[in-house]
Amino acid sequence: MKQLVILSGKGGTGKTSVVAALADLFSTRKPAARIVIVDADVDAANLDLVLSHQIITREPFFGGSTAIIDQDHCEECGICQDICRFDAITNLDQQYRIDPLACDGCAACVYQCPEIAISMQEQLAGEWYRSDSQYGILFHAHLNAAQENSGKLVALIKQQAQEVFDQGEHDLILVDGPPGIGCPVISAVSGADAALIVTEPTLAGVHDLCRVLETTNHFDIKSFVCINKADIYPDGTARINQICAELQVEILGEIPFDLEVPRAIIQGSPVTKNSPESSASIAIRKIWAQIDQEVRKKPLSMKPDGKVKIQ
Repeated sequence: MKQLVILSGKGGTGKTSVVAALADLFSTRKPAARIVIVDADVDAANLDLVLSHQIITREPFFGGSTAIIDQDHCEECGICQDICRFDAITNLDQQYRIDPLACDGCAACVYQCPEIAISMQEQLAGEWYRSDSQYGILFHAHLNAAQENSGKLVALIKQQAQEVFDQGEHDLILVDGPPGIGCPVISAVSGADAALIVTEPTLAGVHDLCRVLETTNHFDIKSFVCINKADIYPDGTARINQICAELQVEILGEIPFDLEVPRAIIQGSPVTKNSPESSASIAIRKIWAQIDQEVRKKPLSMKPDGKVKIQ
């Protein structure tokens, strides 16, 4: 395994806490694993809050383009307003103006303007960062409010992580994926060898676990499951076990509800480091041990004669 993405069907399941703990455990194994970490939850990035880090590189992210009217060349014919399907163009005080929040960037107005008075302008949508942390190189990003193209930003920082990994000095790319099943999730799972889905025994947790399993199955990503706060609702935990058994998805472990987890977050530290003997840390360590076995496995490839060999 060279790339592991941690997912959750919904927010608030404890996914990022698990990622931080896994990063800490990989750093303490013998020999220590060299990992590249990606926070792909760019709409609400927070992994950096629990990983001691220092930003090394800060780069702008341009997520799309918005139409701009040059008032000096506009003849106020109104064609642009008629052609816009998103009602982004209005006539105020005898001037046509474009609402950048409503503009979809389709450029239909640009092509229809007889005076060539409209152009497309790139919009600064956020920033992405390369940081050094005590657990490895961290790629993370910030998407500005009301901006789109989060899937494109996820793809960008994953590409940066892959370029570092391809230098041959690291053992694993560990990705903290976004919740849900949308475009950012599809970008996050692209190229992954396996996914660990963190779920919780609630009605919403069970429902969204099924949705994210359908997503990983569609992209042929091997999936594992861990149940967080498994002891708060035993019937829900039993239902998750039943679903995973029917789908032949392996459950790597159950993490009990543990107040040491929020205490560690307050301290800005993984729970396995802040409270290594807590019940949550012990459970996560058992889950990590199984993941580490997968990471240590040598990949299979084919010899020229068609026989399988160990790389």
